[in-house]
Amino acid sequence: MSFVKRYLIPRLVQYILVTFFGLTAVFLFPRFLPVDPIEQQLSQYQTFGVYVSPEQQEEMMNTLKQLYGLEGTLWEQFMVFWKRLFTGNFGPSLSRFPTPVNQVIRNSLPWTIGLLSTTTILSWIIAVLAGGIVGYYRKRWMEALDILVMIIRPVPYYVMALILLILFAYVFPIFPLSGGVGIARGLTLSWQTILSIIKHAILPALTLLIVGISWQFQSMKLIVQIVRSEDHVWYSRTAGVDDRKLVFNHVIRNAMLPMITQLGLQFGSIFSGTLITEMVFAYPGVGWILYDAVMKADYNLIMGIMCISVIAVTTSIFLLDLIYPFFDPRVRYR
Repeated sequence: MSFVKRYLIPRLVQYILVTFFGLTAVFLFPRFLPVDPIEQQLSQYQTFGVYVSPEQQEEMMNTLKQLYGLEGTLWEQFMVFWKRLFTGNFGPSLSRFPTPVNQVIRNSLPWTIGLLSTTTILSWIIAVLAGGIVGYYRKRWMEALDILVMIIRPVPYYVMALILLILFAYVFPIFPLSGGVGIARGLTLSWQTILSIIKHAILPALTLLIVGISWQFQSMKLIVQIVRSEDHVWYSRTAGVDDRKLVFNHVIRNAMLPMITQLGLQFGSIFSGTLITEMVFAYPGVGWILYDAVMKADYNLIMGIMCISVIAVTTSIFLLDLIYPFFDPRVRYR
């Protein structure tokens, strides 16, 4: 019962507050920008040479205000925003009119979830194991791996994506340039379709894996070097505990606790990296449709994607907070 009062309830309240303020910021930020989405939408019609009379222009402005949720005072808009959020109805996507925003996101979200979940879990596992082994043994040949990681770590996602794109799509045309599946190929449960999806996802996944592993590797290595010098490790080594058992059961197991916290934070940073990577490879995920929405001033779609990103990041951190006591029993008994 004390665990519920001291651990679960405070984190649940914190999760609700952080999500609320994050979504409120999503609501307020676009409204303080100097660009008016309605004027921008009308100017696009005029650039195509479409003549709009003043009466029609006034009617279009009223219609767009209703579609964008910009009618009434700021408080009334805020209420409309939360109503749309709870009902999952952000209105139609103006760049894909009349398709609803939630349908556009629903079609693209599985691509991002598949790419993000796979690369996040794999990069974390590889970084924890490799960083733990390198940090414990400190072999001379491992210094080359450490130097390579130090070179890769400052490289942004989009630069790594461009490097891989040039190398393995232009110089050595092994993988396709863009897209998520072959041209004119439907999404069917056939081996050809599955292989095509995997082939198109390799370069985006490699981009996220390489950059994600590099910074987590160094974090794990430094933590292991600290744990390695603790008294219980020295005592176990003196008592004759097998070195391999000592590394995995004592050193890495204790050092991975801060890395579990970093895993939750990684969802926040890698989500932005996923969006950028999808833009470079024109991968049909949320990042690609967000880029397309920004270029076409699709206000409703931008708002829908931003809301989902806030909820995804806060929820992932909250779930990891709930799982953390199973890895660290000390949390349950405080």
